Amino acid sequence: MYHYIECGLPNVWLKNGYDVLEIDGEKAISISDVDALHEAIGRSVASKSNLNAEEIRFLRKELGLSQKRLADLLGSTEQTVSLWERGGRMPKVYDRLIRLLYLEKIDGNINVQAMIEKLIVIDF
Repeated sequence: MYHYIECGLPNVWLKNGYDVLEIDGEKAISISDVDALHEAIGRSVASKSNLNAEEIRFLRKELGLSQKRLADLLGSTEQTVSLWERGGRMPKVYDRLIRLLYLEKIDGNINVQAMIEKLIVIDF
């Protein structure tokens, strides 16, 4: 099994879907379908409650958002998102919103994010 720490999560182990290569005498790992792997990891993470710091960071990165942009979407601050990603306590409503944003994105429906974007404009 391969301990897939490259995703930023400490507890991901791969049974298959990867090859061990030797390049210039060094061991290298080739993942067969990184996008599908990350989607599977993301679905698993988003299906649980109480995201931890690493999971928040993983979902944010998979959404393609900076800490600042995620903070804007949530009506929070960049410093607060940074705190959550360093292990600070995140209110349940933000936990749910992050999971919802991720699941909406991977299911191909960006209505939630688009609506939040419109609300941000109205708030300013």
